[in-house]
Amino acid sequence: MQQTPDTLNPENAPGAEQATESQENQQSAADLQERLQKAEQAAQEHRDAWLRAVADSDNIRKRAQTEVSNAHKFALESFAAELLPVKDSLEAALSSENITVESLRSGEELTLKQLRSALEKYNVVEVNPVGQKFDPHRHQAISMVESDAEPNTVVHVLQKGYLLHDRVLRPALVTVAKPKNA
Repeated sequence: MQQTPDTLNPENAPGAEQATESQENQQSAADLQERLQKAEQAAQEHRDAWLRAVADSDNIRKRAQTEVSNAHKFALESFAAELLPVKDSLEAALSSENITVESLRSGEELTLKQLRSALEKYNVVEVNPVGQKFDPHRHQAISMVESDAEPNTVVHVLQKGYLLHDRVLRPALVTVAKPKNA
């Protein structure tokens, strides 16, 4: 058998093309397998990150609910603590054995001063509108009386009102001036 230049080169030997294709297919399959593994690994990492984010947001939501619940539950804690000395003063006055009118009055004045201080600290403001124009948002008219004062002016306060940060806690109960009949 005579060898031709085609048969001398192993790449040109019969079946060499199939071997090269097979090698390329194997490399391609290995490359695809490697890329698939990397993609699966990336997907798993993304899934784990997503699960952590969901868990974090759930924890934040639960923590916020707990904080709101505690804020509602203990909102008056500091205000109540400010009122305790007032209660203590009243109890001390009642337990005293040597009560005189002067000491009772003095004790009452001090206790009222403590109470006013506690209310002012929390922006509870007294409304005593004598001489002011009647304001239906802050006052509650009990009656109208003839008066020399300008009509719709508060002439008498039966019960003081109170505001909390400019919001009416209790309207003042008032008597309002009406014009004199001619």
